[in-house]
Amino acid sequence: MKLVAREIDLGSRSPTVLLNIADATELGVHQLDRVQIEHDGRLSIGIVEFTEELVDPGTLGVTRRLGHLVGSVDVIPAPQPTAVHYIKKKLNDVELEKHELQRIVLDIKQDRLSDVELGAYVTATYTNGLSLAETMHLAECMADVGDAIQWDDAVVADKHSIGGVAGNRVTPIVVSIVAAAGVKIPKTSSRAVTSPAGTADTMEVLCDVAFSLEEIEQIVTETNGCLVWGGSVNLSPVDDKIIRAETPLSIDPPGQIIASVLSKKKSAGSTHIVVDIPYGEGAKVESLAAARELAQDFKRVGDHLGMTIECTITRGSQPIGRGVGPILEARDVLDTLAGNGPEELRLKSLRLADILLGSCGCESEAAEILDSGRALAKFREIVAAQGGNPDVTADDLVPGRHELLVAADRDGVVTHVDNRLVSDVARRAGAPKDKGAGITLHCRVGDEIHTDDPLFTVHAESKDKLADAERLVDQSETVRVRSRDEALVERV
Repeated sequence: MKLVAREIDLGSRSPTVLLNIADATELGVHQLDRVQIEHDGRLSIGIVEFTEELVDPGTLGVTRRLGHLVGSVDVIPAPQPTAVHYIKKKLNDVELEKHELQRIVLDIKQDRLSDVELGAYVTATYTNGLSLAETMHLAECMADVGDAIQWDDAVVADKHSIGGVAGNRVTPIVVSIVAAAGVKIPKTSSRAVTSPAGTADTMEVLCDVAFSLEEIEQIVTETNGCLVWGGSVNLSPVDDKIIRAETPLSIDPPGQIIASVLSKKKSAGSTHIVVDIPYGEGAKVESLAAARELAQDFKRVGDHLGMTIECTITRGSQPIGRGVGPILEARDVLDTLAGNGPEELRLKSLRLADILLGSCGCESEAAEILDSGRALAKFREIVAAQGGNPDVTADDLVPGRHELLVAADRDGVVTHVDNRLVSDVARRAGAPKDKGAGITLHCRVGDEIHTDDPLFTVHAESKDKLADAERLVDQSETVRVRSRDEALVERV
């Protein structure tokens, strides 16, 4: 069928086309079917949506992803991608071969799958899991379809946490210590998906985080490290597409976590990686046994990819730092590097840095590098290389001016600080989009509390968002305070 292509001012992550219902009926296509479009000797694939008003009969509405299609085009139904057949196999709990996973990865990269089909893939891996062999093949395939950085160094360090713990902003501290020790550490990080701040959101308070591969290589050459947003480069690009499908359901299958993390590390040229696996109530991994199993699988897949993996299993049943949210977490980072930060954040950062340095064969001690000021100097060097102010201090960073102080309504002991609720309240307050939004924690598990003692403060940049956060605080128990007798019963 000959149609006239016209761009519609409509953004879409997939290559969507709009067909008038009359044309769709004549073509014999349904919603979310695909059509093949020929224009100037080139073939493109579009995913079909119907309309009665946005385009007239005889017109093909193309979204921005297909904006190069202008004028007369030939449109015919296109076959279903082969990957859909393999996704159905996985839904039926059939183990996939490497070539089948490769096809799925390629079709995801090329946006050949509809949102429904990609959602089916995510559901299949969550419901039926990925075998160790599938995880190994998937990590390989995901790394192969993107760009890659090649370093001359035999040892290139990296660090990753599987997440789920509020205020766990150890990465900038670890990177600064390792880079100051003379070990190259090109750290690419994500923005927040379901948390109040990712490392990239926190670093963006202090400097630019979006750079090309060439710019990243220059920054690392100058400073030995970087703290940049991974989404600005094409390292394992399929990972970001899969994460977008996982986010609405808040699911994160273990095999997919491993493949996602290690494919990005492989693409970044990393050879020695420490992976932090927090466990406990409210964390992504709730039991010690599950954390140990995940650690073993990380190591096995790392061996398959030719990387040295060290896993740390840490308690993740409460937030790590005082601040939760971009500005508040940046303040904790600066305070810790200056020797004044939260003790838990300092200790965890030192432990991870020592393990990573030892894995890389470096004899430097993390505590000496931090206490001597070398880590702070290196951090300022990296901030400057990324276009920020190297002289910034924690006092320069001011959170949102609208505040809600939540105090204890009884005497007792803090028995739990709920990671998920802390994150949810901070997001309701506006984090991570509003950099000054978040929570400052005034207590930790085990602290003795008296009536009217402050538990936490919610910060927001708008009154409306603060009110939204306050409603959640009123409906939940973000910080649990119990009498000594009740606390003893909980521990038993």
